[in-house]
Formats: sequence, C-alpha cells, structure tokens
Amino acid sequence: MRNFLRLYKVEQKLFFRSPDVFIFLLCMPVVVLIMIGLIAGSKLAGDSGMTYLESSFVAVTSVGICCSAFMSIPITMVDYRDKKILKHFYCSPCSPTRLLFVDMICSGVMAALSAVCVTFAACVLFGYRMSGSVAVYILTWFLTMIAMFSIGLLVAAVCKTTKSMNVATSFLYFPMLLFSGATIPYELFPKGMQLVAGYMPLGIGIRLMKAASVGTSLGTMGTEIAILGLIAVVCIAISIKTFRWE
Repeated sequence: MRNFLRLYKVEQKLFFRSPDVFIFLLCMPVVVLIMIGLIAGSKLAGDSGMTYLESSFVAVTSVGICCSAFMSIPITMVDYRDKKILKHFYCSPCSPTRLLFVDMICSGVMAALSAVCVTFAACVLFGYRMSGSVAVYILTWFLTMIAMFSIGLLVAAVCKTTKSMNVATSFLYFPMLLFSGATIPYELFPKGMQLVAGYMPLGIGIRLMKAASVGTSLGTMGTEIAILGLIAVVCIAISIKTFRWE
C-alpha cells in the first residue's frame, strides 16, 4: 500500500503540472456551460421536458470524463513507453495492473474536479438545482467514467507508438466530444445525428445521467447500465491482458 500511495502521489503531481489538464479539463467545460446558460439557459430543450441549462449541465459534467479518458490516460502511458520510462518500471516491483490503476485514479480525480467546477458554476451563476437524486446521479456519473476510462486504457495498452495513439485518440475523442451531446446540446441535433449519438458510449452515459438528474427510475435504464458495465469489464480485461512494458 505504501508503494501504491507513493506512486499515486508522484503521478498526481504530474497531472496537476500539465497546462493541458487545466485548460481542457477545468476551464473549457465551465466556459461551455456559461455560454449555453447565457444564450439559452431557460429555454426548453426540444421535447425533453428539460431546459437547456438542465440538459447542458449533465452533458458538460461528462466533458472532463471524455478529456481524461482520451487525452490523459493513453497519452501518459504511450509517452512513458516512448521515453523508455516503462522500461524502468519493468525492472521494479510495480506491476502493469498497479500502474494502470494509479493512472485511472489520477485521471478520475481530475474528471471529478472538472465536474465540481461545472456544478459550482451552474449553482452559483444560474441557480441550478437538480430535481432528481444527487446520489443516484453520482453513481451514474461514476459508471460512465469507468466505462470511458476502460476504453482509454485499451488504447494505452494496444497502441505502442505515439503516432498510432494519436490516430486512435483523435478518432475517439473528437466524435465523442462533439457528437455525443457533451458540448453541443443533444436536442439541437437532427434526428439522424441523435440516433448516432445514442449509440456512442458517452452518449449512452449522458442519457443515463440525464435520467438520474430528473428523477427517472433507473429500472427503466437497464439496457444503458448493462452496456456501460459490459464495456468496462471487457475493455479493462483486455487492457490488463495485452499491456506490455515495451
């Protein structure tokens, strides 16, 4: 446990020192929420029964998850491999599972900080109050985070070079960020694009979180929960199996 905490402490410091983390995880989601709140916050978002502020709050709290999953986790691991840092880990008592788990925790802390900043801005600037259960919402947020992080771990395990990692993360990150409803409100999409967003893992998570935020029983969202759980289990298992130091 002492070695685990020591490794976590070092990795978390490196995360906090990254300017990209500050810009994309902490600043950008808050700016997006403020813009949507000022432009159309009190207007109804289509036939969802939610205002754009209510809908966007849920979506924007997932931006930190998306950035951490596809910007932090794969980039950190592949950069370590490219700089031969993982070669040194190979000669240490640290196991691949421990390193991947620590990286997930560090990324999770940053995603949680992003969600806290968005929540603070929504509550203080726009008087947002969640009508559903906050505890249930947090659980759905964590489930979405674990599912998305597992995909990021899979990329980190499979991609051996920076070039292949950049291609994979770009292919995943930008469509997820733009077309799942995380930044652009889902209700503004045409029907065809809404259908595409509904099949994206992040889009499924956002739909689940929106249901929790308005008090919808999760018993009606069993399919979404099962899909995210299956993604998490399969991707984490493959990541641990395929990850190599070199």
